[in-house]
Amino acid sequence: MNTVNKINEIRFEEADYCIFDFETTGISPKTEKVIEIGIVRIKNEKIVDSFSTFINPGRKIPFYITQITGITNNETENAPYFDEVFPKIKEFFGNSVLVAHNINFDFSFLKHECINHALEIPENNFICTLRLARKLFPGLSSKSLGSIVKFLRIRHRDVHRALGDSTATAKVFMKMFNLLRDKHEIDTLSDLLNFSNLSNSAKPFRIVKKILADSLVKVPESPGVYFFKNTKGEIIYIGKAKSLKSRVNNHFQSNAIKKSKEIIRKASDLNYQITKSELSALLAEAELIKIHKPKMNTLLKKYPHSYFIKLRMSNDFPNVEVSSIIDFDGNDYFGPYPNRDTANNIKEIIDKTFSLRECSDKDFMKNKKCFLSDIGRCLAPCVDPKINTTYIEELSKVREFLKGNNQSAVDRLLNKMKALSEDQKFEEAAQIRDIAQTVLNQLHKSSILSEPINSAHVLIVILNQFKNEYLILLNGMIFLKDYFLDANTIFDQVLEDYFSNTIQSNQMLKEKDLEKLRITLSWLVRNRNKVRCYYLNNYSSQDELFRSISF
Repeated sequence: MNTVNKINEIRFEEADYCIFDFETTGISPKTEKVIEIGIVRIKNEKIVDSFSTFINPGRKIPFYITQITGITNNETENAPYFDEVFPKIKEFFGNSVLVAHNINFDFSFLKHECINHALEIPENNFICTLRLARKLFPGLSSKSLGSIVKFLRIRHRDVHRALGDSTATAKVFMKMFNLLRDKHEIDTLSDLLNFSNLSNSAKPFRIVKKILADSLVKVPESPGVYFFKNTKGEIIYIGKAKSLKSRVNNHFQSNAIKKSKEIIRKASDLNYQITKSELSALLAEAELIKIHKPKMNTLLKKYPHSYFIKLRMSNDFPNVEVSSIIDFDGNDYFGPYPNRDTANNIKEIIDKTFSLRECSDKDFMKNKKCFLSDIGRCLAPCVDPKINTTYIEELSKVREFLKGNNQSAVDRLLNKMKALSEDQKFEEAAQIRDIAQTVLNQLHKSSILSEPINSAHVLIVILNQFKNEYLILLNGMIFLKDYFLDANTIFDQVLEDYFSNTIQSNQMLKEKDLEKLRITLSWLVRNRNKVRCYYLNNYSSQDELFRSISF
């Protein structure tokens, strides 16, 4: 396999993308010139680098362009010419996939500038987010960048400036990843490139295999998993769907991705298994792929990140971290939270409200006080290990806060604000006031669960159009009611054992349990409006619990 093919077969989320945007003196690449470029690099669903510069067009900027962009002749007259800045642009691009909103416009300017200066035109693969938007958001009347950022609730700073627009496009592109994974089953970069460049026409092609055609007609609208089989009865592909009929039909469209057409070519039969929700379909898909190892499921599914507040209980004096990974490692994990920013904001509230250590283990082992101790923001266990009891009390207050009890935190912040005001430190007092307001706005309650995930005892109801899904999260293990891959009675048995105090709390958790937990948390945080939680320790019996829920 050559290098290009190896690159194209990596997960599309892990590929290197450069999202770029030009500001120009007009709309025709044959007669107009570039005046600014902005490039944003993303990898593993994160913005990792950026580059921008003015470019001297060698002519005056039309007044109406200055009105739109704010770019003036004074800003470009001493800027480098295109041929002078191109080596930096080319180096930044590297072998990445180039992305733009309306790639035809930006790439045309790139091509003509290269031709005019006798430069080599980049031959990178490219993706157009405008084309993707037409496929992913067909109901959106306008597919302009402004309309899409508004639809996706993305903050768009510096509109009509190259770096501002490329940053907004990068965020739009990353928001599309979930839809590409879940609705269109895009796995590899090759899948994404094919999907991006396919026509928008969606005519079904004729099915020549009668068994396959007969099976397709029977597929329902329900959520579930589906199986394509070859002439030997072997499963060659397993997929999941929120709507089986809609998803399976996608494989038979004339504009289906190359992989789908290959699956249909090799398939002779189609089966499916209905589930109660998209979540149980996701869990079943992951489990069944590992059991059957279908040849056309070339990559294991990758699920969107969830974010957690991690209490590092493995340390004598635990501290707080933001983590995108959950594990059965003896630490306590609160969450999941909807995004990294929310988790970081909550950690900041904890750091500025409570007095746990914030230092790394390496700095802690130096046994030296830091400035946080001097300003009363840390109990300094590094120099006073006898403070253990006080530290544990402080830790318990952090736990209460993460569980949603904010009164202690608010009282403490108000006292800090009052003391700072009395010392005429008004700027610092205002910062504490803002944090207190954030707490009162219930930011910390944006977590799905109010108990540590690894020790939570909770029954979760997922509200559905067809049938509600019921699952139990118990000490990090997931049990679904009437899940076709589990013993029929396991859900009821777990509830019975819990309320009869015969549950085994020291069970060895396996990698399978951890994957099930990660998939579940990732889905719950993206569908929180469908979720209701019932904490088992609030009920004295199954009957009392059942009276609160409609089974």
